[in-house]
Order: sequence, then C-alpha cells, then structure tokens
Amino acid sequence: MTENPWPPPWQRDDPAGVRIADVRTVVTAPAGVPLVVVKVLTSDDGLYGLGCATFAQRPLAVVSAIQDYLRPQLIGRDPADVTDSWHALQLSSYWRAGPVLNNALSGVDLALWDIKGKQAGLPVWQLLGGRARLAVPAYVHARGRDAHEVTDAVLAHLEAGFGHVRCQVAVPGVRTYGYPEVVAADGADGVRRGLAADGWDAEAYLRTIPRLFEHLRGALGEEVRLLHDAHERLTPSQAIRLAKDLEPYHLFFLEDPVAPEDLGWLPTLRAQTSTPIAIGELFVGPGEYLPVVSQRWCDYIRCHLSAIGGITPALRLAATAELFGIRTAWHGPGDVSPVGHAANLALDIALPNTGIQELYAFPDAVREVFPGTPVAADGHLWPSAAPGLGVDIDERLAAAFPPLPPLTRDGWTATRRTDGAVQRP
Repeated sequence: MTENPWPPPWQRDDPAGVRIADVRTVVTAPAGVPLVVVKVLTSDDGLYGLGCATFAQRPLAVVSAIQDYLRPQLIGRDPADVTDSWHALQLSSYWRAGPVLNNALSGVDLALWDIKGKQAGLPVWQLLGGRARLAVPAYVHARGRDAHEVTDAVLAHLEAGFGHVRCQVAVPGVRTYGYPEVVAADGADGVRRGLAADGWDAEAYLRTIPRLFEHLRGALGEEVRLLHDAHERLTPSQAIRLAKDLEPYHLFFLEDPVAPEDLGWLPTLRAQTSTPIAIGELFVGPGEYLPVVSQRWCDYIRCHLSAIGGITPALRLAATAELFGIRTAWHGPGDVSPVGHAANLALDIALPNTGIQELYAFPDAVREVFPGTPVAADGHLWPSAAPGLGVDIDERLAAAFPPLPPLTRDGWTATRRTDGAVQRP
C-alpha cells in the first residue's frame, strides 16, 4: 500500500508556518446584553481573528467551553485548516450540538475565517465565492402600544429608506413578545408599561394581530413589505388560524409560528395557508433543518448562525436550501455581536439564495467597542471591502462594559399562561 504523502494538518512539519498561539474570550455588554467574542491569536505578530460566540442566556458556560476545552486543542494548529478544525472540535466531545458547544464552535470558526481573509487580503465574502449581489435588503422592527404607534414607527422606517418592516404590538392585558420594556417614571426597576402580569392569553393575541395588519394595510397600502414574529408561542392549530387570518394582508413572512417540538405540524400548516413561513431561530444544528428543507415546509430558514456552529455549517445548510428553492433570513438581533452580524452579511453577499437580513441598529456605545460594525443605507446592508470580516474590537473599551448580574436573561422567556403554567417560546 502506498503511504499517503500528505500528513494530517496537526502533524505538518512546517516550523515557518503560521500557528494558533492562543485563544481568548471577551465578554462585554455596552448595550446591557452580554456579548461573547472569541479572539484567536497567531504566531504571526498582529494577525488575529474575531468570532461571535454569543449565547446571551448562558454566556459563562460558553466561555468555559472555549477556554477549558477548545483552546487546548487549538494551540499549535494551522489556522488555515478551518474545516478540519471545525470537525475535530465538534466531534471531540463525542456528544455534540446544543447551544453552548455550538456557540463556542462558532466563535472559533468565525475567527479562523477572519484570519483567512486577513492572510489573503480579502473580505470573507470574496473567499465564499464573491458577490452574488451588490447589497442585501434589510428589515427593521416597528412596535408600539397600539396599531397607531406601530404605524408611526413603520412610517419612520419608510422615510429612512427601508421597505421591509417587522411589526409587533402590545396585546392588552398580555405579556407580549416584541413590545419594548419601559421603566416607570419613578425609575423602579422591572415596572413595564403595557405588560400586565396576567400572563399569556393566546386568544387575545389571535384577535389583536390580524387587526394590527388590517390597520397597517389601510394606512400604508401594499407597497411596504410587512413581517410578524409569533416567536413559537402558539399551538399548531392556533398557528394555522393566525396564518390564515393574515392572508389578506400579504405578509412577507410569518416567523416561527410553532415551536421546534411541533415541527411535525408544518406540513398541515403549509397545506392550509398561503402565508410565507420563516422558521428555525431555535434550531441548534443543520440536521434539524433537513426535514423542513427537503419537504419544503418553509420559505425561509431563520437561522441563528452561532447556534449551529458558524459559517462552515451555514454554507452547507444554505447550499442544501437552495436546491429546494428556500431562501435565507439569518437571525440578526441585538444579542448577536457585531462580529456575528458581519458574518451574516458575508454570507448574504455571497449566497445566491439570500432572502432578507434582519437588522439591529446598535447604539453608539456598541459601535465604539466594535469598529466596523455593519451599517445600513437605503434599506440595504452593504459589504465592507476590509480583509476578513471587517469588524475589530477595542478591548480597553470593552472592559469598561462588564456584564452585570443576573447573567441568565431568562425573564423575557419565562412567560406563563393565565392559569400559571409556563408558556414556551
């Protein structure tokens, strides 16, 4: 048998080659949300990469996974071997997937792509195949206490050049996802205007949301593309009812109408409504998408990039989705770091089946900590020509914004129904 002349990447006898010298994590909260960023340093002085590992509900678990388990396996490896590193790290724990380990993987994966781009002197979107489009359409959020406030918020976004707007409204007497927390005038923490302590009432929600979109279409016409996020808080039959009731208002998509545990109901939902469906925010591995994509149960994959492990698995997922006519809508809220948003944008620019990109307008404090944070113009996100992902971190400034306890951020997910039972998101 002829011996393989190519040794594995971790056994290369190349003392002059670049190697991973160290792996560090930075946890910072300039906007109050703990953002976890991985910094992979190399033996080439000044060459490093950044990756997003933000799991805002369990940040310290991710930090431990990176520092205690992934870091020892990475030191000495060639940072160019992105795919091999991803697979070796994913399989090293034997049991795999889950939001903690996948976010840790994502932080490393994005950092290695960032390094690769810097070594090549090219933005990551060029490494992924170059431009499939000049810019990606972005959607923004409008919300309020009633339909009139939501309408005003949509109009403000339209004036700013956006054509896609996600609309959420407070439901009277109900703790409603998507409605902003407002601290009382006396400064008392935890007092919320418009969010009663009565719990989740699906019937009130199902009556309110179609009325919201009826009002919006009457006030705004058909030109603006409207979206809504049910945030997995409906039973399958309730999701079918809502999707059908929203048909006259021609939504761009209805997001996450059912929880991951109820995916078996998606064929029934698809058969009974023409409302486009986006799903997958809570999925924690590309495998969860396989039945959804292969059976065409959705129109958009609503993927949280770091929760599935980064750019490397996202490329395969997007390519599979393209074969079945399904487009991407990467998750882009405020609990994804600017580094993660830059990774979303790199994929958006390079992939042929990009559909839409969620945009979160970071406050100035975040932009100062993360120079190069993507910004929108004319309702679109435009790619950076900077090598790598194009986002840096000011660690001195980041240290000025330590995350404050409690670090669990469980409050908004711990919704209960009117009978006191937990309502899952």
